[in-house]
Amino acid sequence: MKKVLSIVLALALLCVTFAACAGNGTSSTSSASEESSAVSSESSAESESSASSEESTSTEKTKIGILAPAVTHGWVAGVAYYAEQRCKELSDTVDYKLYTSNNAEEMTSQIDDLKSWGAEAIVAFPQWEGMEVPIQEAIDEGIVVVNFDIEIAADGVYRVSGDNESMGVEGAKYIVDKIGTTGKVVVLDVPTSGSVAELRKKGFLDTMKEIAPDMEIVEYATQFTREAGQADFADILTSNDHIDAVYSMDDETSIGVLQAISEANRDDIKVITGGGGCQEYFNMMKENENIWIESSLYSPLMVKDAVDMALDVLAGKDVEPVKIISTTVVDRDNVDEYLDPENTVY
Repeated sequence: MKKVLSIVLALALLCVTFAACAGNGTSSTSSASEESSAVSSESSAESESSASSEESTSTEKTKIGILAPAVTHGWVAGVAYYAEQRCKELSDTVDYKLYTSNNAEEMTSQIDDLKSWGAEAIVAFPQWEGMEVPIQEAIDEGIVVVNFDIEIAADGVYRVSGDNESMGVEGAKYIVDKIGTTGKVVVLDVPTSGSVAELRKKGFLDTMKEIAPDMEIVEYATQFTREAGQADFADILTSNDHIDAVYSMDDETSIGVLQAISEANRDDIKVITGGGGCQEYFNMMKENENIWIESSLYSPLMVKDAVDMALDVLAGKDVEPVKIISTTVVDRDNVDEYLDPENTVY
């Protein structure tokens, strides 16, 4: 009996041992599975992180800053508008910041902001005097700077501009064609606009000396706004009892001049020039049959070329430092070709 009992106890102990071994085997398998899962998860995370990093690198955008004067009239508004439109068209590859300023101090501060932001290029319309130093500093720090319209003394600056001097040349030819080689012409200068007015006036005066040396020319200062054109020309009309033609450099100024002429009931003025490409001014060309109204095209659309030039320089392309876009004369004879019912400004 004792012998049988001993055998039973031995068998029971053997079963417990097997059960314990089996339990330990399951635990070990589960632990290995968890470790494998953790490694797989880490590997997946690393893979996703790597993919995300590669995607971020491949979609990194070029940072471009746009600087323009605060809106004073439609043409200036058009510059900021079309520059921003071009950046939006290139939004897959371009990130941009647009600033407008009222003076050189504000624009200088905005250049500093763009540096902090990490701008790689700046498209600037630096109408304010004294922008040479801050623009030169930006260039020296490796930022590509493309000036629109304004020529300034800075080494390494690029520029896109209309042909300001040619606008003056065409204005002189147009006036002589309409009134002959003698008469009295009022020149409306805009000294605050820097090289823009300087070049337009140079083209006009040089051409007049060549083709109409006996023309009487009287100069007055004004601004590129219709308000200034109206107010200043009202005073000019009071000071001059007879004027044959007006060399105005800007369509907006000319709109103000025409209003002053109308209010003064003057019929002696036979020609007025302009510049820019204002649709409202275009519409006045056929409405005023007693006065020839002319505009030398200088569209703010040209600023899109400045944005493209900045990107080409950053891409390492061979880029000429200055791009001049030629002008076209518009008057009542061809204005229908340039009227755009979808565009109410420029």
